[in-house]
Amino acid sequence: MTATLPKRALGPFSVSAIGLGCMNLSHGYQPRPEAEAAERLLLHALDRGVTFFDTAALYGFGANETLIGRALGHRRKDFVLASKCALGEINGKRGLDGSAAAITQTLDEALIRLRTDVIDLYYLHRLDPKVPMEESVGALSRAVEAGKIRTIGLSEVSAETIRAVHAIHPVTAVQTEYSPWTRNVELAVLDCCEELGIGFIAFSPLARGLLAGSVGTAGFQQGDLRAAMPRFQEPHLTRNLGLYDQMAGLARAADCTPAQLCLAWLLSKRDFVVPIPGTTNIDHLDEILDTLSLTISEVVFDQVDALFAFGAVSGPRYSKEAQSQIGTEIWEGEPLAS
Repeated sequence: MTATLPKRALGPFSVSAIGLGCMNLSHGYQPRPEAEAAERLLLHALDRGVTFFDTAALYGFGANETLIGRALGHRRKDFVLASKCALGEINGKRGLDGSAAAITQTLDEALIRLRTDVIDLYYLHRLDPKVPMEESVGALSRAVEAGKIRTIGLSEVSAETIRAVHAIHPVTAVQTEYSPWTRNVELAVLDCCEELGIGFIAFSPLARGLLAGSVGTAGFQQGDLRAAMPRFQEPHLTRNLGLYDQMAGLARAADCTPAQLCLAWLLSKRDFVVPIPGTTNIDHLDEILDTLSLTISEVVFDQVDALFAFGAVSGPRYSKEAQSQIGTEIWEGEPLAS
């Protein structure tokens, strides 16, 4: 029997207050699970009451969408499906193409891989600076008219961009990294979303695993994208693991795990925030979802705020190349890779 979790509104959709980010089942982090294990985890999430699953054409260059279609396609009516375009495979490598032709082709291929006639929420994974915004958004708008997608979203953009796109076509959700150690959206994006009635999806809500206790000083396996991120390189990594130790202390005092404290903190920020943690482990998934049954004091959340005040985290968020595709506002004095 399928369980029920607390819900949050996401435009026209009502989704579980915590969704599932599916990237690391096929892409980004190492090690990755075998296909059968990944399918079991997806089905377990659905049975536990998760009704929001997030993927992208980029993840495994289509492999993640194929996985979701294979594992969950027969229960398509039971969940809200989100995917993304513009970032994907170009000549065998990661590339950015926000042209109307590329978006249309990516969407048509995604529908086949996902074994569905319609995607509920379809994001521009990144805004392509080489393509007029009106062209990219226009392609998504026409896809809505054609019944291929229900709503559109944006990822890693500024409040100014959100307003500009929303004026062309209503935006249902904005997705950006948000956790205690990455709080850029508090500068303007969250206020903008609240004003316009747009939902907010928090990706990497556990600081890419560091605030869940899954990152140590030994480094990463080959192919793990975190190895190229400055915050996971020395001397920054050791300093940031010190923050995790303090976060773990706050969690022990609150009788929860660090991952649960991260998610509860996020859920307390705004009632339209939906975190989408990822995991390859069913026990960890259960731990994550059990957050929704916890009661944690605002005093503890204030302690998390203080621990992760601006300047506490060591190192730039992204490499110079990756940062060049990010439109989200930056803090005055925020370290950027050179």
